[in-house]
Amino acid sequence: MDISLNGKTAVVCGSSQGIGLAVAQELAGLGATCILLARNEQTLKDALARLPAAHQQRHAYRVADFSQPEQVSMAAEEISRATDVHILVNNTGGPAAGPIIEADENAFLSAFNQHIICNQLLVKAFFPAMRSAGYGRIINIVSTSVKIPLLNLGVSNTIRGAVASWARSMANELGEYGITVNNVLPGFTDTQRLSSLMEGNAKRSGKPVEDIRQAMLREIPLKRFAKPAETAALAAFLASPAAAYITGTSIRVDGGRTGSI
Repeated sequence: MDISLNGKTAVVCGSSQGIGLAVAQELAGLGATCILLARNEQTLKDALARLPAAHQQRHAYRVADFSQPEQVSMAAEEISRATDVHILVNNTGGPAAGPIIEADENAFLSAFNQHIICNQLLVKAFFPAMRSAGYGRIINIVSTSVKIPLLNLGVSNTIRGAVASWARSMANELGEYGITVNNVLPGFTDTQRLSSLMEGNAKRSGKPVEDIRQAMLREIPLKRFAKPAETAALAAFLASPAAAYITGTSIRVDGGRTGSI
């Protein structure tokens, strides 16, 4: 099975920590040169130092705040002028938790810009090089809410569904150029975002954080939270030549938690 990414360049968004960093580490381990994209320069520098690198790999980073699409556009243009990108991993922080009926309308607009618009800008910037190479992998780190909406995540559920439809449309249009588009759907993953969600649920319910944690674990057949590297492993496979005939899919990495076939 050919999973080598030697000679490939990957842009990994939200890659200064958590799942994004784990994806970059996996891609680099398979031979890809990685360009990290996130908003905090110091954490990007720290993340860069944690990537495996052979002599032919020259990892780099660019700073861009995904709440400011113009920054993402500028970074994408700089990258595309300097190198050909073969792999794009779209990944950024999710909207704040809360019931949809209480959500401010601007929260939807902000989330749409952060996820849909930024994804669109990045794909448009890197598409010409992918088409010329006859090789492209667009991988979106989304959420299991694409399958079943999650409680107390109204804005997130809405936008994640939009990302999935956007990705399916891209897959239909770009397949003829050897470009695949797929969604990775993490479940409860041991990251800072999960800790924040548990703390928020504990505050709203008046229950201890540990009680919230145990209740979440009971929902998972494997009875544990995912490690970021386990989600990253699927993203790395989808980026590889071995996954050339997989496109337009949304694949869960959730320990069996999502209650649909």
